[in-house]
Amino acid sequence: MSHLRGVLLLLFISVVHLNADEGSARILLAKQIHNKYLVEGMDIVVKYNLFNVGDTAATNVKVVDNGFRVEDFDVVSGQTKYKLERVAPGSNSSHTIVVRPKKFGYFNFTAAEVTYNAESSGAILTGLSSDPGQGVIIAARDYDRQFSAHLLDWAAFAVMTLPSLGIPFLLWWSSKSKYEAIALKKD
Repeated sequence: MSHLRGVLLLLFISVVHLNADEGSARILLAKQIHNKYLVEGMDIVVKYNLFNVGDTAATNVKVVDNGFRVEDFDVVSGQTKYKLERVAPGSNSSHTIVVRPKKFGYFNFTAAEVTYNAESSGAILTGLSSDPGQGVIIAARDYDRQFSAHLLDWAAFAVMTLPSLGIPFLLWWSSKSKYEAIALKKD
């Protein structure tokens, strides 16, 4: 009987502890890559969406993304580490950075880390963002080969088709001019 009381007391304490955390701040962080094609030397847009789904405000919110190393990426715009003083319950915030990859190949886009204080309990909480996963950064020459305007190719095509179109046109123009001259002489 005393063993059953001990188990029930432990169960009651854990339920009370879980209910105490219901009123605290809960931060969700989403990390999204907005580019369809990831290309070496071209800008990649990364957006962070921060949501407070808890019942109280989160204070001293710090977001850190260590996934964009200096040897692999140049940060063109924005900051990979930023801080918000307060995120109210039910509100959200977004932050965008632009990075430029220095080399091509497979790259693992890792999760960002968020650290914040729950205003109600004062506890420091840590979480991770969604993980975009592995992406392929295409070489610039391959991207240009597939998506460029190919102006040199079109110019070469025009030069090669000019004789097959130009010679018949010149023959027609010559005979037309000759027959018009004969028609003018008869009149």
